[in-house]
Amino acid sequence: MFAAEVDWVIADNPVVPWIRPRSTRADVAAHYAALAAHTVAEDAFATVDAIVAEGAEAMVAGSMGGTVRATGRSFRSPFALRLSVDGDGLICRMCVYEDSLAVAAACQPDASDSFKPTGDAAA
Repeated sequence: MFAAEVDWVIADNPVVPWIRPRSTRADVAAHYAALAAHTVAEDAFATVDAIVAEGAEAMVAGSMGGTVRATGRSFRSPFALRLSVDGDGLICRMCVYEDSLAVAAACQPDASDSFKPTGDAAA
């Protein structure tokens, strides 16, 4: 469904193994392979609340979530996608808007520790 070259816009997040920009059909396949490898399939969900399309452009809004396999921590987020299709009907742009902080927190073994003061301030 994706063109050979893709403008995949998502905020890079070094804490989340599957979230990073992509530029080719192979990169997109690698995204979904990494997502599957790092999350629990049975806990994954996505619901679509609205689709708006005009010509070669579409916006999709909804909610998604899952569980990170390594930590057992869950995440939930609203999302919006902007999709563009080329003349062959293949997706050539995908911009993802989500609560990346919630996803990153689920990837950390104890996300609450990342927001606690360290050193003498914690005493």
